[in-house]
Amino acid sequence: MQSILFSEEYCHPENLFPFTLTRRIQDIRMGIFSIREKWELGLQMPSFDKWEGDYKESDRSLKIDGDLAEGDYFLVHANILPDPALIEAIKKLQPAELLVHEKAGAVAFHFTKKEVTGLHQIKVDKVVQYEASVLFIKNPWDIFSFNDDAIRLDLNLIMQLRRSAALSGTNRVIGDGTVFLEEGAQVEHCLLNTQNGPIYIGKDAEVMEGSCIRGPFALGEKAVLKMGSKIYGATTIGPHSIAGGEIKNSVIMGYSNKAHDGYLGDAVIGEWCNLGAGTSASNVKNNAAPVFVYHPASAGGMGNAGIKCGLLMGDYSRSAINSSFNTGTVVGVSSSVFGAGLSPKYIPNFSWGADGVRKYEFDKALRDIRNWKSFKNAELQPREENILKYIYDNF
Repeated sequence: MQSILFSEEYCHPENLFPFTLTRRIQDIRMGIFSIREKWELGLQMPSFDKWEGDYKESDRSLKIDGDLAEGDYFLVHANILPDPALIEAIKKLQPAELLVHEKAGAVAFHFTKKEVTGLHQIKVDKVVQYEASVLFIKNPWDIFSFNDDAIRLDLNLIMQLRRSAALSGTNRVIGDGTVFLEEGAQVEHCLLNTQNGPIYIGKDAEVMEGSCIRGPFALGEKAVLKMGSKIYGATTIGPHSIAGGEIKNSVIMGYSNKAHDGYLGDAVIGEWCNLGAGTSASNVKNNAAPVFVYHPASAGGMGNAGIKCGLLMGDYSRSAINSSFNTGTVVGVSSSVFGAGLSPKYIPNFSWGADGVRKYEFDKALRDIRNWKSFKNAELQPREENILKYIYDNF
């Protein structure tokens, strides 16, 4: 059996705060799929996670030791996005061969149980240099910065597997680019501009009438784009999300809502978030200077995100109606944001209000998460609760 084994070693997951507090890097969504799903589709193999010994272990976690099952494993660094050339190079690796890139570092390693010499110790016989470009994420703003490439790569994978459903004649399409609809997708009386990139509408997703979309754009399975939405590429609305208003170059990972008017640009919103009606987030400073955001892994705790960076919101967080987020605001996990005026630049995990002074009581935070999940017929799982408790106690 052949399997993918993801490793965060040398990937510095702390640099992708707050999104890696609640998930492994490989479960970050950008483009159409999560990084895990991209690799599984590209290599046509199931995936597992290298056991890291932390609070995020799951039944997917595997220790590389003498008890490892027989088979061929492809150890892949979790922050790397696959493309066709890279997939082919990895398929050509022989056991004990390591694929290395000048900028990305170690990319992938093919090994069997024979090469395992101890716990997480594997013998390398040959290093293979990879000369083509490699797309990889290091910081949270990379998620929206590289989303254009990610949408195109993912759609190319999909188009090798299946054909698009028919697009209704009530829509107007501008350009000769791709509009791809999965089975059950509903799009009526919309303006779809493919001149700058493709448009993907997932299974059983709905784009309501009057929406204007410029590609590249991806709408996930059972997601909804509400009436009269204005979408600029490159934007991803993840599965089971509801989106509306004006959105540009942003990623909403999944199960989240920005259902009403308000602006969201150059932003990343995690899972199970809700932006109240009228919520807007600045993405450019008034003086057009570089945007520095809270980044605990950087010197001084601040990272340079470039000229444009909007809201970076961790999982399970929410904002009240008419909330105004400052340029480059980072919101941690499970915070309830409300208050007058512009938000602080950093709102910690489990904050109650915008000032971060009052902490969300843990039991009430779980109660509210359960209530929000019930809207989408989902339940808070024991593993999620354990992860949240660890974050509450330690971050």
